Amino acid sequence: MQKISIVIVCKNEEEHIGACLLNLRGITDDIVVLDNGSQDRTREIIADSGARLVIDKWLGYGKTKNAAAIHAKYDWIFSMDADEEVDEELKNSLKELPLKNETEVYKVSFKNFLGSKHLKFGEWGKDRHIRIYNRRKVSWDEEAVHEKLLLPEGVSVKHLKGFINHYTVRNTKDYSEKMLRYALLNAEKYAAQGKRSSAWKVFFAPKFSFIKYYFFKLGFLDGWAGLVCAKMTSYYTFVKYARLLEINKSKVKSPDKIIDSAFHFSRLSFDFLILNHDQFHSNIPPGHRGVPWGEFKSSHLRASL
Repeated sequence: MQKISIVIVCKNEEEHIGACLLNLRGITDDIVVLDNGSQDRTREIIADSGARLVIDKWLGYGKTKNAAAIHAKYDWIFSMDADEEVDEELKNSLKELPLKNETEVYKVSFKNFLGSKHLKFGEWGKDRHIRIYNRRKVSWDEEAVHEKLLLPEGVSVKHLKGFINHYTVRNTKDYSEKMLRYALLNAEKYAAQGKRSSAWKVFFAPKFSFIKYYFFKLGFLDGWAGLVCAKMTSYYTFVKYARLLEINKSKVKSPDKIIDSAFHFSRLSFDFLILNHDQFHSNIPPGHRGVPWGEFKSSHLRASL
């Protein structure tokens, strides 16, 4: 087996973690899973799988990933998420890695799924990330969200054959809740960096986002799932800048305040498509069940928060 440690950070992932760990068998003898507060059967599943369970607190994405890597047996790290699996071609690539040059990192291609639909276009098409690195040379930044690896001068990036299959969300409910969490976290991140929002950004940035991913990035070729993806990214962009504008004006950082802020900006007539069916591959009802932001505010956002 390879002298590489697979490191996973997770919380409440009982629906994914078992399949993920089973899929990784045969690659290495060291799989580390850091759990940061699961209330479901995640820890039990990890323990039963034979992987090493580490329990620690949540420090933000970047810091928590670095904390998890400390527990690895080997210096070479393959960073994974609980909702990801590797295909056979990538397994073979991993087994053949020389792992001799500490100044090399490896980028992996992704196949992202919404429900059972593989997204080949739009924001999620042609997705690649660096996931394999040597912790003696490379580490994660300390960002709370949208973390990335810090590559020192002289580090080269190579691409592995094969794919990580990323089962990102099961349905529109999961998707909208995930986008809400990320939007609020990213607004706080932007505020800490001194960035500012404006009514112009709140109104226009979501529209530009939709046009970019649905038309320019050919998201429409993914059919209904492509429309869902583009609209959700537009929704994420709206909440992010609405929340950032609120922080800029009031310096109040309670996420609950986003409800009233978002409702205020709904006067700009920015509507979102809210999807009520459970699976992306199910039949779509007449009218696509479009719901304006004002109704969404009361029916979904309060429940999500």
